[in-house]
Amino acid sequence: MFLKKYDIKEKDLLTPVSILIAAILISVSICFSAGKISWSGIKSVSVVAGDGQAPVAGNEKVSITKRGNAPTIGSGKVEIVEFSDFQCPFCQQFYNNAYKDIKSKYIDTGKVKLTFRQYPLPFHANAQKAAEASECANKQNKFWQYHDVLFTKGQADGTGLATADLKQYAQDLGLDTNKFNACLDNGETADIVKKDLADGQKAGVNGTPTFFINGKKVVGAQPFSVFQTAIDEALK
Repeated sequence: MFLKKYDIKEKDLLTPVSILIAAILISVSICFSAGKISWSGIKSVSVVAGDGQAPVAGNEKVSITKRGNAPTIGSGKVEIVEFSDFQCPFCQQFYNNAYKDIKSKYIDTGKVKLTFRQYPLPFHANAQKAAEASECANKQNKFWQYHDVLFTKGQADGTGLATADLKQYAQDLGLDTNKFNACLDNGETADIVKKDLADGQKAGVNGTPTFFINGKKVVGAQPFSVFQTAIDEALK
């Protein structure tokens, strides 16, 4: 009976906990906007879509340094350049939602081409090797199949993106595993990833995922409607 006096119901904790979580999200967003969060010299955090803090789009066109062998899918007058991280939960959110509508309605219909650029954040332990692995798959013309597997099986905590996993996916997709494993183990594509990071920073990428639709920036795992508006405008 004595203990019941001090019993705290779960519902009594909802309000203070909600306030605390909101305060943390706002603080991170403010730091992101001000460019005050820095890891290894890269001012980047994963962007929470629809939090009301991260910018959705910019009006100015940005010139992005091109990479000749960058994986590209589709064709058309509109190009979307995506800077992404395979361990980023919001990049995975984009893949699971808006990407599939963009692909079916614009890429597969010949209106848009999508170019993928690597932007592994340094605080994502398995992101760098996952990026390198996808470029090793790109050498065997299997980037997009590999890309799909990484976003389907990888998790934000790095689960499913360990080196052993990366090699298993290559085998599952029918890649030449001897070439793939040597490519990954020897870091043959590390410089490609490094160049993408540099090009992204130069273009003003401050978080993942970041997109440029004919040079106009869209930040975060925004809903399909945001991309649809930007793409339709670019198609005019």
